[in-house]
Amino acid sequence: MTEPAVIRDYFAAMRQGAAAGDDLFSLFTPDATYIEPFTGLDPAEGIDAIRRRFELMWQTPLPDLELDVRSVTVHGNEATSSWVCRSPALPGPQAGEDHYVLRDGRITRLEIRLVAGSDNGDGRVDADANADDGPGDHSA
Repeated sequence: MTEPAVIRDYFAAMRQGAAAGDDLFSLFTPDATYIEPFTGLDPAEGIDAIRRRFELMWQTPLPDLELDVRSVTVHGNEATSSWVCRSPALPGPQAGEDHYVLRDGRITRLEIRLVAGSDNGDGRVDADANADDGPGDHSA
């Protein structure tokens, strides 16, 4: 199955940051859940809480953010994307996975996980490179 438009649009909005906030929030259902490792906070439940969470993360945006999607797999109403984020503010490239549950073409649940490892520059992620890194403020 091809990449759902909502995932493509999600990454496009993430690359733009706060300037694309309304576009980003329109991709979530009103009752969506957003789980992320960046703030250390409990899951954001509902679109208002998701909006507040992103506004919090956008207070300290990563400069010169590059967000490269490596793959998207789809199984019915669920999808997984893998990505690598780069910024001069990070100790090195950060790899992650997003796990989506989709409903009616929108995101009803999104869980972001950081993956131990870093991109070595040729598209591969070295699994041991950042194995001890904890979640920092990587609001990609």
